[in-house]
Amino acid sequence: MNKEQYIESAEKTFYKTYNRFPVVFERGEGIHLYDTDGNEYLDFGAGIAVMGLGYNHPAYTKAMVEQAGKLMHTSNLFYNVPSITAAEKLLKVSGMDKVFFTNSGTEAIEGALKIARRYAYDKKQGAYEIIAMEHSFHGRSTGALAVTGNDHYREPFNPLLPGVKFAKFNDLDSVKALVNDKTCAIIMETVQGEGGIYPADPEFIAGVRKLCDEHDLIMILDEIQCGMARSGSMFAWQHYGVKPDVMTVAKALGNGFPVGAFLACGKASTAMVPGDHGTTYGGNPFAGAAADAVLDIFEKEDILGKVNEIAPYLEETLDRITAKYDCVKEHRGMGLIRGLEFHCPAGPVIRDALLNQKLVLIGAGANIIRFVPPLVISARTWTRWRSAWRRPSRRRPSSFISRGYRL
Repeated sequence: MNKEQYIESAEKTFYKTYNRFPVVFERGEGIHLYDTDGNEYLDFGAGIAVMGLGYNHPAYTKAMVEQAGKLMHTSNLFYNVPSITAAEKLLKVSGMDKVFFTNSGTEAIEGALKIARRYAYDKKQGAYEIIAMEHSFHGRSTGALAVTGNDHYREPFNPLLPGVKFAKFNDLDSVKALVNDKTCAIIMETVQGEGGIYPADPEFIAGVRKLCDEHDLIMILDEIQCGMARSGSMFAWQHYGVKPDVMTVAKALGNGFPVGAFLACGKASTAMVPGDHGTTYGGNPFAGAAADAVLDIFEKEDILGKVNEIAPYLEETLDRITAKYDCVKEHRGMGLIRGLEFHCPAGPVIRDALLNQKLVLIGAGANIIRFVPPLVISARTWTRWRSAWRRPSRRRPSSFISRGYRL
């Protein structure tokens, strides 16, 4: 079948919850994607920050092929080697005490919320309220959706999990105003992703940690998108020297294979007991092998060091664009998770124009385009990135910007 036939078939068979780009990707190699017509694309989206090691990484592929020939699944009624070794490595780089492997980020959020409620059930009877942040995004399941600070996502599915209140991100007074004797947890992304690439202010995250200590609350940090070295630290909260009681991770942990986890330390590490939580697939041998391979490669190839080497190139380029074009409002982010915000809803126009020139980007709202490339990207790619931005074309992105394009 050709591209049009694939898309026609998909539109007939898939449940319609996405408006997809008219591209059918067939394979990937390194930081490039290839569609069914053989076109090559430079990938700055990484499958929404998932493909940290890029596509077809030889050591990762080898590990997955070998595990597929050994053992795919046994259930969590038994132990398996890959998940044990992956757990050891994940705890080492995070400094946390315990880990529970899930199938996705949203399931990791569900587990984190259950830890908070279970801790309060034992230690603070009657406490069940959770403080989340406006403009946050934590997932699509009903529990994760309940703490997602976007009315557009929540309203069609109300009533959701009761007892959730929303404070303003980076506004400590707004958090303090919501804390009472019924509060059991505060949850937030260390760097807001879908909400526009907003890193936490140092004073804010330290203040939330202090509030949690003073009121015996569980502090949950969502590192699903900003974790796994993307921020320039293995986990973004490590920039601040503030440690959560519970953290969630997914996306790049499996490099394309669906693996997530929630991790706990201190008082949260013993909050749940046998029977409180479970999963059929989470942490099975194949998933464990994916996470184990990723963590092994991160260490052996110093992926964190590569992020800190290449991030200044991206920062410099986006700063230059911000200074040059009046319709660009600002550039935000850290490491290799960054956003370019416009004064108008030009994000989709710029994104689509760049896709037309074979550069893959994703949005974060109508006014923002997001830059989350594979972590193995090198400085050599900047030549192509800059040429894509400047290349003459009827739909040239820079021409949209220089004209202050308005929809």
